[in-house]
Amino acid sequence: MAGSGKLANVRLPPLPTVGELIKLYNLRAEKQLSQNFLLDLRLTDKIVRQAGRLKGAHVCEVGPGPGGLTRSILNAGAADLLLVEKDTRFIPGLKLLSEAAPGRVRIVHGDILTYRMDRGFPANISKKWEEVPPNLHIIGNLPFNVATPLIIKWLNNIADRTGPFVFGRTQLTLTFQKEVAERLTASTGSKQRSRLSIMAQYLCTVHNCFTIPGRAFVPKPEVDVGVVHFTPLVQPQIQQPFQLVEKVVRNLFQFRRKHCYKGVEKLFPEACRDELTQEMMQKADVDPTLRPTELTIPHVRALADAYAHLCTREPGLLSYEFREELRLKHLLRKGDTPVDAFMDTSGSTLQSPLQPC
Repeated sequence: MAGSGKLANVRLPPLPTVGELIKLYNLRAEKQLSQNFLLDLRLTDKIVRQAGRLKGAHVCEVGPGPGGLTRSILNAGAADLLLVEKDTRFIPGLKLLSEAAPGRVRIVHGDILTYRMDRGFPANISKKWEEVPPNLHIIGNLPFNVATPLIIKWLNNIADRTGPFVFGRTQLTLTFQKEVAERLTASTGSKQRSRLSIMAQYLCTVHNCFTIPGRAFVPKPEVDVGVVHFTPLVQPQIQQPFQLVEKVVRNLFQFRRKHCYKGVEKLFPEACRDELTQEMMQKADVDPTLRPTELTIPHVRALADAYAHLCTREPGLLSYEFREELRLKHLLRKGDTPVDAFMDTSGSTLQSPLQPC
């Protein structure tokens, strides 16, 4: 790996353009993989600038594809660039970039959803969680079909301080469909306010940097693209396990146009629904007639804390799922009650949610 002292001249030598590489290796964006290439290096430079100062930094680029963003990261002075690419067609072009920046690029042929990034960088770059973020950045022009599941996975990692966040408060600079970018950064009361808004903002400072018009991509997607920057918070705004928060928020937003107590109701089995809903709303001291989009993070924190209290008292509550109850009712009406209907994912027998609490 090149040390930062050897990076006085970080600009890449003359190389074929990204467009020429695409022709050279006969690369086509695969529609089923939601691939869209960004060929304008002025735009890839602009994305990279949102990450902050990269000179001497460690960077993981997610899905580099033909390498447009890769060039901008290298030109910004990254000392150690880990490329995680699932599509084998792009590897030869990325190797060409690696040869042009000796000692600075590592290529992993793998899926970012399963790749162990906690093993991808040296431990000595780590910072304590309370300190400034480590000199490690995740950057990616993400395929649309993987962007949302990936950010949920990383938010879970932030809550648990696992994956890329074993090194500290690693920052992310990522692209999303414009609508998703707006949801991630939506403020209380806005029509874009969603489950994603709460989950991202209770764990991170989230900034919608700028929008790239769809026409800048090849092939042109039907939507524009937003660039979003995330910095994990030193202290999460909700002090409950990620899975519990996610369950409360998911239930709240399944009826986004109705009063919030409607979503809260579905956290509880029918036999004790009214009683526990009323108790949870009172304990949280949240107006039950607020719409989910009107809930602030302190509101959601109070609701999550109240739900956690009830789950401590009634241990079976956390594993209860309203939609599973509907499925079981349907099976019972048909006279069909398979054994696995009353098993959780670990194989343990659960109390039927059709029984009283």
